[in-house]
Amino acid sequence: MAKDVIFQLSLRSIRLHFLRSVLAALGIVIGVVAISSMGMMGANMTLSVTEELSSMGNVLVVHADSGGGGGMIFRSGGGGGGVSGGDDDTTISDSEFEQINRAADKYGTVYYLYSGNDRISISSQDGRASIYGLDPDVMPEILPLAEGAYPKSTSSVVIGPTLAERYGLTLGSRLTIGDEDSGEETVRVVGILEERGMSMDLNSDNAIITTEKWYTGVYGGEGEYDQVNVLLDDINDADAAKTAITDQLNRRENVVSVQDSSRMLESITSTLGTLTSFVMAIAGISLIVAAVSIFNVMMMSVTERVREIGILRSIGTQKGEIRRMFIYESVILGLVGAGIGAIVSLGMGYLIVMAMVGTTEYFFFPQSLVYIPLAMGVGIFTCVISGVYPAWRASNLDPIEALRAE
Repeated sequence: MAKDVIFQLSLRSIRLHFLRSVLAALGIVIGVVAISSMGMMGANMTLSVTEELSSMGNVLVVHADSGGGGGMIFRSGGGGGGVSGGDDDTTISDSEFEQINRAADKYGTVYYLYSGNDRISISSQDGRASIYGLDPDVMPEILPLAEGAYPKSTSSVVIGPTLAERYGLTLGSRLTIGDEDSGEETVRVVGILEERGMSMDLNSDNAIITTEKWYTGVYGGEGEYDQVNVLLDDINDADAAKTAITDQLNRRENVVSVQDSSRMLESITSTLGTLTSFVMAIAGISLIVAAVSIFNVMMMSVTERVREIGILRSIGTQKGEIRRMFIYESVILGLVGAGIGAIVSLGMGYLIVMAMVGTTEYFFFPQSLVYIPLAMGVGIFTCVISGVYPAWRASNLDPIEALRAE
């Protein structure tokens, strides 16, 4: 019963100073909205990027170890065109590919590719494009088609959607690869690939994909692969597959280097997480301002109610009950501010995510919404901390001195 009276006294104080209390709670509202909105934006950005990159996260890329730290090696002809053959230091031999295949075959699809770039001509337009030579049997497994079919002859190719759009190429279009000095080859477009985006293994969006027979027939280098990729069935096998390959080929010296694209995904998501925490910390400054405001309100409340405190103490009210009266007041301000802030966060967060991330597909995911109760908890905690000292000061007032106060 006594507890109810104390609580009612706290409510009465808030009602008597309603405008002041609303302004104090408004600081908590702003802080909760800022923290939860920034957190949701970061979570949605991370989920969106992870989804975008996960399709390439299950790939191991194997290069010949040339001591340069890996990376895709393009064979490129100097001057006007042509693609020179690779050398032993930068290519993977047929026997090395067989060893890689034996080591990693059980983890997924192992395939090799030839890569380069050359001059291309379409009607009156000239330019350059990446050119890949692949085993025709592998193409359907790794390169989904948007339209058309896969090459069945050496004079047919599939192309990426960006290249098709840039030069206005459609199914049946013909394009010339090479130049007059190095020799020209005309091929026909029989398929256009789906967009894949940037990828470590094969950037096909702006490329021409030919059969390995056509590629080696034009540029040579048969059995000297620029790169071997392992498309994993399970991304959790990345470490095991990488170890199997290096144990198989690098026993005496480093013959190949293996790049794990899932590491890049982890690095990107980690960076986004750090940026999100940083932005949330900046947003949390608004809660510091709110804490100062509530502290000020509570101190004013103690000063204005000194005589009331003296009367309560003189009729037997304990120090702990006086402390609770002011703590209740700060908790009520915190609950009201955090509750309103949570509701506003749903709308404000949705708009921010739509504007900054470009999609609200992940907005209602638990990883996104968890920032609302988190921000509410921080807001309420801030209010309680702000009310501790005023409550302690009120409870330690001398009852006689308090009764003398005007």
